[in-house]
This record gives sequence, C-alpha cells and structure tokens, in this order.
Amino acid sequence: MKRLVVALCALLAFSACREEVTSDSYPAEMKRWRADREARLKKEDGWLTLAGLFWLEPGENTFGSAKPNRIAMPANAPAKCGTLTLREGQVFFDPDPSAGMTINGQPAAAGVELLPDTDEKGPTRVSFGVMHFIVIKRGEKFGIRVRDPESPARVAFRGLDYYPADARWRVNARLERYGPPKKVPITNVIGMTSDETSPGALVFELEGTTYRLDPIMESGSDELFVIFKDATSRDTTYPAGRYLYAAMPGAGGRVILDFNKAYNPPCAFTPFATCPLPPRQNRIAARVEAGEKNYGH
Repeated sequence: MKRLVVALCALLAFSACREEVTSDSYPAEMKRWRADREARLKKEDGWLTLAGLFWLEPGENTFGSAKPNRIAMPANAPAKCGTLTLREGQVFFDPDPSAGMTINGQPAAAGVELLPDTDEKGPTRVSFGVMHFIVIKRGEKFGIRVRDPESPARVAFRGLDYYPADARWRVNARLERYGPPKKVPITNVIGMTSDETSPGALVFELEGTTYRLDPIMESGSDELFVIFKDATSRDTTYPAGRYLYAAMPGAGGRVILDFNKAYNPPCAFTPFATCPLPPRQNRIAARVEAGEKNYGH
C-alpha cells in the first residue's frame, strides 16, 4: 500500500508538471513577455539610449563636446558641460554656466555631490537638453553613463529575433543549496571581478547530461539570476552568453528554468554597458536553441 501511495504521488507530481509545461496559455504568455522585453529596451531610459560611458580620473575631469575637454561627449552635447571632480570616493560637479544643466530637475549649482547608481539615495541625474547622465560605480572605479533618447541605436533599432517558443525548453531543475551561500567571482566585459552570492546550484538534465549552474542573487531582487553560455553562442546567439531569471524554488527545491526567456545582455546592443560574463561553471555543452538570438545576425 505504501509503495502504491508513493507511486501515485509521483504520477500526480509528473502530471502537474506536464500540465504546467503544456498549458494553452503559454503562447500568449510568451507573446506578452517578448513585447515587454522589447518595450523595456526601447523606453527612454532603456539600454538602446546609451550614448557614452566615460571613466573618471582622480581630480578634475572637464567634459563637453568641444576640444580640449578631457572627456569628449557626444556631438549633440554642450561644447562645455563643466567639471567633474573625483575626490576620495566622491564625485562633485561644477557646471559651465553656458550649458544650461539641471540636477534632478533643478538648475545646476556649483559643487554639488553626484551620488552614484550604487548609493541607496542615488543616482543623481544631470540633464542637458534631451540628454542626461548619471555617475556609476564599478568596484573602485567611477564613471558617467550618458543617455540620449535620439541615440543611433534606438533610432535604428530593428527588433529582436527569437527561436520559436517551445515548452520543452521549460526545464525542471532543483536548487541544491550551499551552506552557507557561496561567493562566486563574476567578471564583467571591462575586466573587473566582483564576488557575488549564490544560494545554491541549479541542477538539471539536457540531452542526457546533468548540468549545474550557479545563479546569483542581485541586491533587492527575489529572483535567481543565471548568467550562462551554451553551444549556440558559436553561431546564432550572443557570443559572450545570455541571461535568464527564475523564480525562487517551490516545494522540494523545484525551479523552472524557462530557456525561452533567455535574453541578450545589454552589450549586444551597445558598447557602453558593463555586462557580467558567465562564470566557467555556467557553460552548457549542449545547444540551447531557445530564447533570444544574437541581435542583427
């Protein structure tokens, strides 16, 4: 009797899984997900509007579109924007009076500290015309990230390309928790490495092979963030890898990895992003022919 109950429970669990994976609502869900993905890219502060990324040197950094500024801004920026001073881990801004700059919507005053994107009260937004910039901090480096809603990348955007959505790429995984959570070194495209927290390994099978991926937990997020690379990166998907989010595990540590929702990092669209790259253990030997293909290919 006990064996029968166990077998029945296993059958019910399998059936529930199959019903979830083959739901008639899934095509509509994927259509909404893709539309939302494209809308986020194209919005006024989306990745397509990036128009510059400039790292600051200690001391004074003059910037503007004219020479001889230390930082050469895009051509449609003011000729002289002012001076950014990096001093002891803080950035201060002295605007040029001719530039018409504003700080968080108010006329820019001299000597204002610009909070970076890592500050809980930041980032401070400096605007000029339709453009704006914020200070970013990566490790011990500070820079300014410039956005322009009229950037060539946004104006010329020609849409995203995907593999056909297929429910078989909704993979059942289990989260084998680390005790305590493990620090995973993550290197970004500019060569900087930071230790990120992984709560455990996501274990699953593809084509008869068992894989283990280390997701990381982003600050303020309640989802698992997976940075991975697979065999399609050689021809059809972004060469550096792709990203995927998954909900925290349910009963029994079960996690659905929906590779149909794998997407390109910002670096596929702009050279002005600082995308994290997949750690070595997050490389999949199989071809994951699901999700977003390489942009423009």
